[in-house]
Amino acid sequence: MINTTNKEISYSDLKEFLKKGSGLLVDVRSKDEVDRGRIPGSIHIPVETVEKEMSLDSAEFQSKFGVDKPSLDSSELVFHCQMGKRGALATDKARNLGFKNARNYAGGYREWSEKEGK
Repeated sequence: MINTTNKEISYSDLKEFLKKGSGLLVDVRSKDEVDRGRIPGSIHIPVETVEKEMSLDSAEFQSKFGVDKPSLDSSELVFHCQMGKRGALATDKARNLGFKNARNYAGGYREWSEKEGK
């Protein structure tokens, strides 16, 4: 079981999370970075728009991103960036909006691409 009190998850936790397929992985990098490669299954919300997008009502969120908006108490919400810093910022922003179990994949896309051989 993933520790939901911790604000960060590891590469192995992320692999487990993605295998379950029930969570939401949010890539908070710039569009240029995402265009160069992304973690499969992630949606793109740039860090500077996290508060606005995560404040949308469920129907608007579904319409814009094609996925269900996680509930405030969901432990299935993970943010990531390239190396961890923006992901941590986005995680804090989401927690301030009430997503109390939001977490950051601290290794970011850099670690993912190294381990996945991309």
